[in-house]
Amino acid sequence: MTFDPSFFVAWIYQIEGTSVGSRAALWLAILAAFLHAVFGALQKGRHDPWLSRGAIDASSGLVMLPLAIFVVPIPEPELWPIFLIIFIIHFIYKLLQAFAYSKGSFTVVYPVVRGTSPIFTVLGAYILFGETFSSTQWLGIFILLIGIFGLALYNLIFLETSRATLPTALILAVCTGSFVALYTTVDAYGIRVAINPLAFIVWFFLFDSLSITPYAIYRWSHLTDKPKFFPLAIRGVAGGTVAFFSFGSIMLATRLDKVGEAAVLRETSTIFAAVIGWLFLKETVGPRRVLLMALIAFGALIVEIGE
Repeated sequence: MTFDPSFFVAWIYQIEGTSVGSRAALWLAILAAFLHAVFGALQKGRHDPWLSRGAIDASSGLVMLPLAIFVVPIPEPELWPIFLIIFIIHFIYKLLQAFAYSKGSFTVVYPVVRGTSPIFTVLGAYILFGETFSSTQWLGIFILLIGIFGLALYNLIFLETSRATLPTALILAVCTGSFVALYTTVDAYGIRVAINPLAFIVWFFLFDSLSITPYAIYRWSHLTDKPKFFPLAIRGVAGGTVAFFSFGSIMLATRLDKVGEAAVLRETSTIFAAVIGWLFLKETVGPRRVLLMALIAFGALIVEIGE
């Protein structure tokens, strides 16, 4: 049995704007949250974040190339300027994120990035799409942000590593969060304009793979103590796969339902990030952080049911 892209696209057309589409958007946003936390940990990991990102992007581009050539159609002409804008925004986002990870701990940087983006995304969705939130949903956003920034503050106070560079890391994290909001809104606009949402996602990843990869190759070639190629390549393949489903899921969620709602639900990724940081990066998790993570989940739940 083979995957039929036309059937998938027809299914998206069928459910968008319906209650089924709204539920699908909910689960797509949660899936994106989990996968984005995995993606962030893969980039932070034990390798240089620039090399990790380059390996991820290169792997993603190699996978997307045959799909773009043989499976999905060429994007319609009105999408090309949008792809250019998206490319620039994502490029700046990647630069900021790599700089932030090079200066601070994953469990400090990641919550600040995710906490900064929802409020800007909600405002952007209001300006671009006319989306509005109920007072109950705004309460949920407020609770979620308390949890996210509380988590970042707790990490900042009690974390003992990278203390000297933490102020710089936090500034970079806030800047990164603003670009997360920007790309979320613009990506949502692009996938809504696209006739074929699957083609939009494939071509997005193909173009996006060209941004950091050349610099990563240059950086790797000039290192005196080069990391082993095979483990880096494995990380790249894993990250490229995760990135496709993470970013693809949130893009589809923003087509099927409210952009702001999907963006807020995605910020539950801070919960997954804390668990990943504890299990795999050996970063401390205590009862206070568990409580703050519960606030994040509670806020996201209020946003979802408070419409």
